[in-house]
Amino acid sequence: MEQRKGRLAPIGTLIAERTIEIDAAFDPITRGGFTQVPNFILTDDTLSLGAKVAYAMFLHYAWNKDSCFPGQDRLADAMGMSKSRVNEFIKELERVGLIEIRRRGQGKTNIYRIKFVVKEKKKRRNS
Repeated sequence: MEQRKGRLAPIGTLIAERTIEIDAAFDPITRGGFTQVPNFILTDDTLSLGAKVAYAMFLHYAWNKDSCFPGQDRLADAMGMSKSRVNEFIKELERVGLIEIRRRGQGKTNIYRIKFVVKEKKKRRNS
């Protein structure tokens, strides 16, 4: 850490000086950001591919927050699927306890609370 007059510089000063930069000025992919998906979601063979993508989309919308409220039309457009299909994946995520849905009333978007529930895989018995 940088020192000033025998003392450590405040973190705010270091951040303001931008000591770390991402060279993405001309790269539209990295400029658009990334969404990290927990490995237990990616490797869960009980979740459908659509549910995994829906979970990733919830993480995308809720980045740095504990909830999000994208409309199902927005999710459907982003995922390239019909609203009814996206709704099936949302119900799947709710059923297995990965999201909690709080309905706000007619005409308003739901609030989706994302849960990180790591479940131990059950060992398969040899038959």
